[in-house]
Amino acid sequence: MRWSRTVTVVGVHAEGEAARVIIGGVLPPPGTTMFERMCNLRDHGDSLRRLLLFEPRGAVTLSLNLVTPPCSPEADVGLIIMESQYYVPMSGSNTIGTVTALLETGMLPMREPETVLTLDTPGGLVRVTAECRNGRCVRVRFRNVPSFVLHRQRPVEVAGLGSVAVDVAYGGMLYAIVDATRLGFSIEPSEARDLVDAGERIKAAAAEQLPAVHPENPEIHTVNQTLFAGPLLPGGSGKTARNAVVVSPGRLDRSPCGTGTSARLAVLHDRGQIGVGETLDHVSIIGTHFLGRVEEVVSVGGLSGVVNSVSGRGWVSSIGQYGLDPEDPLPEGYTLPDTWFA
Repeated sequence: MRWSRTVTVVGVHAEGEAARVIIGGVLPPPGTTMFERMCNLRDHGDSLRRLLLFEPRGAVTLSLNLVTPPCSPEADVGLIIMESQYYVPMSGSNTIGTVTALLETGMLPMREPETVLTLDTPGGLVRVTAECRNGRCVRVRFRNVPSFVLHRQRPVEVAGLGSVAVDVAYGGMLYAIVDATRLGFSIEPSEARDLVDAGERIKAAAAEQLPAVHPENPEIHTVNQTLFAGPLLPGGSGKTARNAVVVSPGRLDRSPCGTGTSARLAVLHDRGQIGVGETLDHVSIIGTHFLGRVEEVVSVGGLSGVVNSVSGRGWVSSIGQYGLDPEDPLPEGYTLPDTWFA
């Protein structure tokens, strides 16, 4: 065996959404902030993402997380998140999975009954509280970057669907949020392929027709996810709803989606449908749960927004190494439109 590159990863999933956490073999990219590091990796080191996410070593359903020393003195660890098609400022499922991996492998010290730490992400500082018991990270709650609404019930002309009412909101990524029932969806597993097909068309139309720019970081722009929102119902100590998020280039998030939950909470609060301190039990298409809560109202670049907390469970599923043979004819992998829908 001859490897010109060796990368050590921990495999995790957060409420069904699978990811890999890089814990060895990769140096931090240059940059004085995590956003600069993310952009540097995207622009000059994207072979890493392709190596580990593209076939034959990866799959369209995976995400990738690079753990680095933090840039901010307030943080314990830095995090860069890579998805199939995008480098994203923040991700809830990847936060939950990465924290679970770091604590359960001993890379960060676990304290029971709670471990408190801060992640330095490209989207900003994310405060985390992990519930820990008997050496196990049993639940992770994170206080997300501020969320806000940019467009409210704007009509978007979508190929094959006609005019669709869309909210555009930020929760760590920019989402086009649509009413699933109005589009004929119940958010059941049998609808997965149809949801993806409609969601990609909605995303493309919203990105073209509804300009969306983060008011404090203009480099965060353009809708890149579609969230199908199920009916809001009473449930437990707050409210509950199903949802499905389409992740480009053409698959569903298996979890309830943490940044999607935050974006939806921003819309619900903006409409007066959920208040500060109220909980949303957000349910995925496979029946897993994230608990989201509006913590406070804030201003983001002159826009009214909210800070939300989101919690869920993560599990370590594997620890292993990936290597690159110098004679491998596919050093950066490949994609095919039978599964990648590129």
